[in-house]
Amino acid sequence: QVQLVESGGGLVQAGGSLRLSCAASGLTFGSYAMGWYRQAPGKERELVACISSGGSTYYADSVTGRFTIARDNAKNTVYLQMNSLKPEDTAIYYCAADRYERRWPPTQQSMNYWGKGTLVTVSA
Repeated sequence: QVQLVESGGGLVQAGGSLRLSCAASGLTFGSYAMGWYRQAPGKERELVACISSGGSTYYADSVTGRFTIARDNAKNTVYLQMNSLKPEDTAIYYCAADRYERRWPPTQQSMNYWGKGTLVTVSA
């Protein structure tokens, strides 16, 4: 049974930082591309960042230079370091796993597994 469990969300002031973690189990973690998506209130879910099984990374324009995605295959964990947070970063952040890596960056439809999300709230 595959599980993706996000943690690290919370309330932070604008300009602050948070680090999200996603612990994976039940899969061969190193063989999957991993992605972070977010969904803000009233908006569609969007890709924030992703990292391939080989370590290539992709970032949405809105977070480039502020967020960093990284993975630790020994710990079956993917991270999202978020710096210089803005109120518009407020959203539920989801971790997802892509087994086949057919598209880059992956689409939401490419993702085989999803976590339940962690809430990030950035106050002005």
